[in-house]
Amino acid sequence: MDSFWQFVGGYWWLIFPLGGVVGGWVKGAQKWDERRRRDKIELQKLKNAERFAVQEAEEARTSEIERVLAEHEETNRRWLDYELDVAKLIDFPVMTDMREQVTIDFHRAKRDADGLRPDDPDELRDARMLGRYREAVREFGLTFDIAEREAKRRRTSDFTVAERDALARAKKLLALADDSGATRAERQSAYRRATKELEGLLVLPDAATDAIEQRIAGELSPPAPRTGGPPESERPTA
Repeated sequence: MDSFWQFVGGYWWLIFPLGGVVGGWVKGAQKWDERRRRDKIELQKLKNAERFAVQEAEEARTSEIERVLAEHEETNRRWLDYELDVAKLIDFPVMTDMREQVTIDFHRAKRDADGLRPDDPDELRDARMLGRYREAVREFGLTFDIAEREAKRRRTSDFTVAERDALARAKKLLALADDSGATRAERQSAYRRATKELEGLLVLPDAATDAIEQRIAGELSPPAPRTGGPPESERPTA
């Protein structure tokens, strides 16, 4: 220990330059540590930015899928307003007249859009599949708009006066057939007379005829006769 202090006493003048070197080392280490800390922060920011970018892309894709599905549903709903309403189809016969190009175009576009819609919406996360489906839905909506505008413009103007009268009678008769306040006989007769009036003038979609027939199914035919004898309450007792 004495020799150490003797060395220090003999070389005390080295303390100042060595102190500067040591101080430089300390400052350098501090700067390096600060730079490493900043680099870590920047790296974390980059990782967060990348994660947020992926998250935003996924959210955008989800939003786009939901938007296209909703657009498809809305156009289908607009078509169902016609398909299930016989009175509306009588007023706008172009919507079901497959001799009309605008009608053919919209039905073909509907078939394409329905065919490209997957059962599992997650399948639309594939960019190519979503792109094809989005374009099909856009075409469906566009062709439906064109057909509807044409149907509303022409209404029943393509029919003769006598044919328009027949359509008007059919519309009234179908309203009677759908009236729950009418008697069974009235509803049966009205429905059969209405279909007779429409023969050769208008072909109704199966969905339309099925819908009205289901609503008046109990009125189209008499109840089946009872078999197996009288009900229990009417059987004679011993």
